[in-house]
Amino acid sequence: MGALTGVRVLDLSRVLAGPWCSQILADLGADVVKVERVGRGDDTRAWGPPYMKDAQGHETLEASYYQSTNRNKRSVAVDMATEKGQKIVRALAAESDVLIENFKADSLKKFGLDYASLSQLNPRLIYCSITGFGQTGPRAKQPGYDFIIQALGGLMSITGERDGVPGGGPQKVGVAVTDVMTGLYSVIAIQAALLAREKTGRGQYCDMALLDVQVAALGNQSQNYLSTGVSPGRYGNAHANIVPYNSFRARDKDFIIACGNDTQFAALCDAIGLPELSVDPRFTKNEDRVRNRDAITQILVDHFKQDVADAWVEKIARVNVPVGVINDIAGALAEPQVSARGMLVNIPHPMNPDFTMVGSPIHLSDTPVMYRNPAPQLGQDTDSVLAEYLDLDPQALSALKNEGVLG
Repeated sequence: MGALTGVRVLDLSRVLAGPWCSQILADLGADVVKVERVGRGDDTRAWGPPYMKDAQGHETLEASYYQSTNRNKRSVAVDMATEKGQKIVRALAAESDVLIENFKADSLKKFGLDYASLSQLNPRLIYCSITGFGQTGPRAKQPGYDFIIQALGGLMSITGERDGVPGGGPQKVGVAVTDVMTGLYSVIAIQAALLAREKTGRGQYCDMALLDVQVAALGNQSQNYLSTGVSPGRYGNAHANIVPYNSFRARDKDFIIACGNDTQFAALCDAIGLPELSVDPRFTKNEDRVRNRDAITQILVDHFKQDVADAWVEKIARVNVPVGVINDIAGALAEPQVSARGMLVNIPHPMNPDFTMVGSPIHLSDTPVMYRNPAPQLGQDTDSVLAEYLDLDPQALSALKNEGVLG
């Protein structure tokens, strides 16, 4: 039994934020039915290469991007542009606890698939809309992708090296982090609505916007601005409020130090053979180090060139100051700690019994995450889901497929 076993989720979303949300719900045990376009499916099915390789090592047409966000779901291919397709989706919504969609604001109203219409059929339905800008405001009708939101939401202005240094300029984060965070916040909203329904007996509407999430996730940086009236700048790998908290180049490669307090700074100085720094009045307290950021950073930069990164990491880790080398993805996935935590999971796929992916970071003692199925092939569950949910017999299913309503 998963934590959400018994919860039915109708997933009309595609690409990343919505599917990320529904995959988490599926990992927790919810029965997630993913509705996809006949013949094409989710946009990310075509976002390759890379594609999954089959058991013989040949490339399939299963895009890695799609697979990363759709495990533990069932795929139903329905043409929602047809009246019969819309009727099927409405019937599925009537039998569901949660509906997730990420169409542009108001665009599902013409199909009778908006919250106002579906809540009349199913008053207990929790309906989660995920858009770039939300359902209200001057940008509500505009499309909003993660890259645009990282720019508009201020994240790129504080990501990257400072102007005037090599490689300086605003940068996006290497993962579509706003999409991922919106998926996470949407899970929280849905779970809160499920709990509220236990008290009220009613579902509700969740209006989730990427821009809202990005602004909320600016955290201390936005509060820094509200406190000073000055927009924070870019610090590269450095921290706006903590020093030393940066990457450093050793003789052979880069590593990072995240020194969070004055006690750690004193321990760091002793470990690397510079005990005098911790009693230097320019550097004794963090506020002093922030004010004298350039001076302390240059001292450390020059010092760390004298040895290799692994040697520095070993010395610094010994005194419990956060430190580590900078892994690429291969290095990160090879970390012994990642293996020990069970973060790489094998989920046999019909085309590849040795299919592996990164698992869920959620660890629950009584209702653990279960990896039931890999991401489904397009429409593979159309017959079984519609027979289970809507009691459609094989003849009816065959007729709808012949009409192009189902795939």
